[in-house]
Amino acid sequence: MNKNNRREDIVLTAAKLFRKKGYNAVSMRDLAAEMGIKAASLYNHISSKQEILASIVLSVAKDFVGHIDTVVPQPIASIEKLTSIIHHHIELTAEQTDFLACMNNDWIHLDEENKTLYLSLRKEYEAKFREILRVGMAKNELKNIHIEISVFGILTTLRTLYVWYAKKDVVSLKTLKTDLPRLLLDGLID
Repeated sequence: MNKNNRREDIVLTAAKLFRKKGYNAVSMRDLAAEMGIKAASLYNHISSKQEILASIVLSVAKDFVGHIDTVVPQPIASIEKLTSIIHHHIELTAEQTDFLACMNNDWIHLDEENKTLYLSLRKEYEAKFREILRVGMAKNELKNIHIEISVFGILTTLRTLYVWYAKKDVVSLKTLKTDLPRLLLDGLID
């Protein structure tokens, strides 16, 4: 097997285990057993459990920042920007549920350097989200609702979407992408 593919398999398996048991409860032996290999073999592909955690958390955080960076400069209404962001959260939730769970639940276990980087990315993302709201309110595209209530009301819902989405096969991705933006954004538009 290609070394990069094996590393990817290790990270994917670890994300599932971290989601199921929590980062602290998963050992490298647990991960190796889940993969059907010896624990020592893991170290041919990764240096530590911490490296795996950082890979998971930072990849999701960078994905979110990368997406919002493409949305902010677009010459479209603020509501369309927010809808695009919500759609992106939904897509990532559907495609990378374990990674989102890990980012939201286990970022606190990152080493100081990676925790600082993660918190910086999160702060950057939230600042850009606030700016979309501010511009939309200034242009009278959005109601003048307290920015922090809007930011954390919407982002808290999106950050925890993974908790129930994977369990609810009665809601299609298409329905979720139609109804969730309406639910979250209708209070911001006249």
